[in-house]
Amino acid sequence: MGVSGLHASGMLKEQIHIFLTRPGTAFEMSALEKIEEQLARLRIAKRSVLREEPAYLLDIDVSRSAPSESSRCVAVSCSNQSIRLYNRETLNFLREYSSRPGMLNGVRFAHTCDSLVFSACSDGTIKCWDIRLAAQKAVQIFSGYPSNVFISFDINCNDLIICAGTEKVEKDTFLVFWDARGNTDCAGTTREPLGVYSESHNDDVTKICFHPVKPSWVVSGSTDGLVNVFDIDKDNEDDALISTCNSDSSISFIGWSGKGYEQIYCMTHDEGFCWWDLAQLDTEEPITLLRIQDARDTVCIENDSLNYLVGGAYHEKADRLFLIGGTSTGKIHLLSCGADGLSLVGTLGGGHSATIRSFCWNLADESLLTGGEDAQLLLWRPGAVEKSLAKKETLKIASSVQKRVRVHNSSLKSKKK
Repeated sequence: MGVSGLHASGMLKEQIHIFLTRPGTAFEMSALEKIEEQLARLRIAKRSVLREEPAYLLDIDVSRSAPSESSRCVAVSCSNQSIRLYNRETLNFLREYSSRPGMLNGVRFAHTCDSLVFSACSDGTIKCWDIRLAAQKAVQIFSGYPSNVFISFDINCNDLIICAGTEKVEKDTFLVFWDARGNTDCAGTTREPLGVYSESHNDDVTKICFHPVKPSWVVSGSTDGLVNVFDIDKDNEDDALISTCNSDSSISFIGWSGKGYEQIYCMTHDEGFCWWDLAQLDTEEPITLLRIQDARDTVCIENDSLNYLVGGAYHEKADRLFLIGGTSTGKIHLLSCGADGLSLVGTLGGGHSATIRSFCWNLADESLLTGGEDAQLLLWRPGAVEKSLAKKETLKIASSVQKRVRVHNSSLKSKKK
């Protein structure tokens, strides 16, 4: 075929593509297909420089309200009991906060003030730092009760309420609440709790997650296998409890999904997955959308495997819940969640060299931040090209954080209230 023939062939392909994707045709790509195509094109854009003291990267959050992308920050909760800050675009290290000998668990930026970052501490406090200040001292401290050891927390969507979950001490397990408003000009200001819930869980509260748009709704997960939804505007704990769902296993991750965020889902420490629809609470329809005892046995990946689940994120435009899983060698599997089960969207390789422990998905530009047991923080973007493609060696790090796995065969059933 001559040059003119090749050109004609290329033009024909382009015309066919335009026709097939033209609005109104049977082959027009749906919003879901477009999103899945973008996710499958994720490539490494940036890689953080390893610190002198490498650590597992256990949780990631990104400041939301910064005026420009270049000024946004990434906060990472690490296994060396510290919070590390990075520039969102360059992944350059900025500073580190510590609460030794207390151990920090989780990290969250305020929703409306991008300079405030929070973390739960094993010393029975929630600490808040102002990243505009050079000082390492927390500007606010939210104190719990003497026996409290906080292992989970979240701040609600209007930054008015903080809720933290405790380890079980003797027979007591608490959800503790604070008024998050306060004066940050006086460093070290201490706030006392507004109150507690103490009757709804009987083991460690491993996860807390406020509703994305309803400030008074919060979901909690525990090693007792229960996932509880509360409306904290109610006068007492009994009235506040909207629903109790039972996963039958220790909770490792919880989140909200669906239009209006009327669905909740959870993952368990033995790689189970449950998904419930709260909109069906007052109907005769079942609230369980999907229950998978072990995702490792149900997801088919050609020439590869799924070793664990990390978490999930709901994509509003595509109206689809996506999950992140991976392998012990650092591959990342992106999974689409539907009523018929989990399906593979794409696999990201060449980045991490060990288990993935944390992520933060920016669904506005489809970028993804991931952190792992190899101490690396990676930024993935659709179609990106990493400048340095040097192979990273696997790091063997002795972590002070050990994930406890407890499978529960409780007789409690998912219930409607």
